[in-house]
Amino acid sequence: MPIYSSDSDDSPPSSGGQRRFFGSEKPLHAILGGGIAADILLWRNKKLSAAILIGATVIWFLFEVVEYNFITLLCHVSMAMMLVLFSWSTGAGLMDRNPPDLQAFMIPESTFRWLFAKINETLLKFYYVSSGKDLKTFVLAIGLLWILSAIGDSFSSLNLLYIGFVCLTTLPALYEKYHNEVDYIASRGIRDMKKVYNAIDSKFLNKIPRGPVREKKTF
Repeated sequence: MPIYSSDSDDSPPSSGGQRRFFGSEKPLHAILGGGIAADILLWRNKKLSAAILIGATVIWFLFEVVEYNFITLLCHVSMAMMLVLFSWSTGAGLMDRNPPDLQAFMIPESTFRWLFAKINETLLKFYYVSSGKDLKTFVLAIGLLWILSAIGDSFSSLNLLYIGFVCLTTLPALYEKYHNEVDYIASRGIRDMKKVYNAIDSKFLNKIPRGPVREKKTF
């Protein structure tokens, strides 16, 4: 369904009260689930978002460019952390300062509960799509997975994950900033695709001979 009512309107819409491309009147922050995750994806907390993106870039650089071995990197990072903690603990006693707080190195249980809740939510969606209750969504999911598998043949797994992570941490913020222009271009693209499909359907698909439809017998 077109986003804007007039096909002849070639000017981008204004920002006031326009319908979003995804068919929802909710703000993008609410669509992404709200909370810290949405703040990170939309760069509401620029320092944290930048730190995560830089950290992912450093990891990609070490493994893909420098070709660091995972076990070697893990051991080197562990040794560096142990040396820092040892120096901190020893220096704290000599300089009459507090040693490092143990709670700062522990992961809260709420983090794991949130993670498992998201995993279970994803598994439930996977089951719903795979059950065939929504055939259109099932076919679309199969097609997207096939395209993703074809793309995966051209990239290493690490490069593909890094590209996906960069897109995940940049595209939502860019869409929120330029959503009117993106919605306009997307709506024009959808209209053009429908015109092409209608032309193909009228010239070729409708001319394909079909056998007679047999009526079902009723008992």
